[in-house]
Amino acid sequence: MSGLLGAAGTGLTDMLAHPFMQHAFLAGTAIGLAAGVVGYFVVLRSQVFSGDALSHAAFTGALGALAAGVDLRLGLFVVTIVVALGMGVIGRRGRADDVVIGVVFTWVLGLGVLFQTLFTTRHVSSGNGAASVNVLFGSILGLSAGEARLAALIGVAACAAVLLAGRPLLFASIDEAVAAARGVPVRLLGLGFLALVGVAAAEATQAVGALLLVGLVAAPAGAAQRLTDRPWRGLALAALLAVAAVWCGLVITYLDGSVPPSFAIMAVATAEYAGAIGWAAIP
Repeated sequence: MSGLLGAAGTGLTDMLAHPFMQHAFLAGTAIGLAAGVVGYFVVLRSQVFSGDALSHAAFTGALGALAAGVDLRLGLFVVTIVVALGMGVIGRRGRADDVVIGVVFTWVLGLGVLFQTLFTTRHVSSGNGAASVNVLFGSILGLSAGEARLAALIGVAACAAVLLAGRPLLFASIDEAVAAARGVPVRLLGLGFLALVGVAAAEATQAVGALLLVGLVAAPAGAAQRLTDRPWRGLALAALLAVAAVWCGLVITYLDGSVPPSFAIMAVATAEYAGAIGWAAIP
């Protein structure tokens, strides 16, 4: 047993000796925390479809920035947050309904196709041909030290913002009408929360890509809600499960380089959700 533990410790030390893995774990931890904390309220408020629409906004924003020749992250965050706020303004009490989401979803996706065409035709020989693939499937192993630190700061800030608004946001999520009658600024909270969902979506895109980010937001949070009905315990558990999914996914990718980190992370997150369903079904 001691030999196995020693070998595991040596393997972990070797893995963390690589700068690209250090950057991935730093950014991935903050991304997981933000996805778990925001995702808990996304699931509680039945706004998972909004997260799916924002995943396409992230794709469109990033490709728009690339087509314009500016920093990918600028378009990624700005467009995702603007689209999130736009859905909240159009929707009722700061929440986007299915019709609003459906219209925005298709329009943003079409715009993304246009930007991808412009990018590939204008920049195909610039050495950035793989950028659109990274947007779709993530590039967490390719983050620089500065990018990892920035991702960590944004993730921590998003978590702090959710926790600061946690009590009134929980009240408005559970019973919107009563919260409004008690003077809670339901619409303002809804808009602010959608902006934070946009931040979390843009953050998660760096780890699992635009196509898979909604899974990292929804699966750990959904698992947490099946395992406990206590809000604050569920919030902490969602964050823990999301971080665990990122960590385990990175380890799997390190051990087998043929497995993409986005797939590994989402495979673990899906397994967590399936395990929570099985656990909750035990009498």
